[in-house]
Amino acid sequence: MTAPHIPLIDMTRWRQGDAAARNDVVTQVDQALRESGFLLLGNHGVSTDLARGLRAAAKAFFSLDYDVKAKYETTVGGRGWLPSGKEANSYDGEEADANSPDMKESYTIGRNASTGNPELDEYWFKPNVWPSEVPELAALASAYMTAVYEVYDELLRICGEALGLGTEWFIERTSAGTRTLNINRYPALKETGEPKDGQFRVGPHTDWSIFTLLDRQPGYGGFQVEQDGQWFDAPFVEGALVINIGDLMARWTGDRWCSTRHRVLPPQDQAPDEELISLIQFCDANVDAVIEPMAPPIGTNTDLPPIEAGEYLRRRALAATVG
Repeated sequence: MTAPHIPLIDMTRWRQGDAAARNDVVTQVDQALRESGFLLLGNHGVSTDLARGLRAAAKAFFSLDYDVKAKYETTVGGRGWLPSGKEANSYDGEEADANSPDMKESYTIGRNASTGNPELDEYWFKPNVWPSEVPELAALASAYMTAVYEVYDELLRICGEALGLGTEWFIERTSAGTRTLNINRYPALKETGEPKDGQFRVGPHTDWSIFTLLDRQPGYGGFQVEQDGQWFDAPFVEGALVINIGDLMARWTGDRWCSTRHRVLPPQDQAPDEELISLIQFCDANVDAVIEPMAPPIGTNTDLPPIEAGEYLRRRALAATVG
């Protein structure tokens, strides 16, 4: 079997290149999103020192006693701490398998913004919850998200060019999205014990919305992507972000671009002490945006009904909830 096409794309060619270089980046992105839904992004401009500092702060929080962390507990899709055993990722239309929850704990931070609609803001833009025990987490997470948002907007402009819609088409329809950051801790095998049959650090799933920008650490319990029913280890390039699209972007483009199943393997016997922390920036459409498949020649599947982005995200969060 041939591994998925997941190219490394150099953002300096988009930012500083001539017209030919920029057009080449647009073509590469379009091809990657059509063939695998994934790409790697190099020279993206998000400081490695900032990411390292955020990981250290997150580790300090995750190392706190359970009773302390419990003060900040939330549910899937909320803001704060999500304990291990509370989430089970899956595909669209599937309910969570409560017997095989994801082997992770998470800290979730949302965008500090509002739509101006009180009903939407009450649900989607509640204030962030910051642990007083790790005061540096707030500033580091906020700075990291701001840096990643700039990369996200650039990706949206590239995508607009790829589809002949212009650089601002996606920007206008995503500028009021929630843009949630999940910091996932994958505990070591000596902490979790042997995984159950079919249990993963993150179960096989597709992402929900527009783009995911992932800063991950390599390990034995690694990141895999599915193609043609087979699972492949995703490539790792030091300093590069892993980029993939979610279900709503695939739907928006009439399945021109694919939302691909992926997973994080459970902790492995070869590395019983391995603990990994991933920084996962989810980037969404405006919560009241209506996602309707684009007509040919962009889209290839126009049979999907329109759906409001916020309602779709709410449904997926509920489906992933255990208990």
